[in-house]
Amino acid sequence: MEFQKGPGRVFALGEDGSLLAEITFPVQGGVAVIDHTFVHESLRGQGVAGRLMEEAVACIRRQGLKAKPVCSYAISWLEKHPEHRDLL
Repeated sequence: MEFQKGPGRVFALGEDGSLLAEITFPVQGGVAVIDHTFVHESLRGQGVAGRLMEEAVACIRRQGLKAKPVCSYAISWLEKHPEHRDLL
């Protein structure tokens, strides 16, 4: 699966243009707020959400921002990946 990137967003579309996966992290006050993670039910259990998080973290890091996870998946993922705690 190939991800596309936009401001505060990493996502994947199906061949028909439908949204298959997405993570959003709008910047508020110099902090990227990870507020939404979505994976279409047909892709769940395949590690797609984790890959979205990896892409989001890389984007946030490249921009020199800190991250504030508010989405339950993002909170859980960051707890399991201490190597990214410097972003918090």
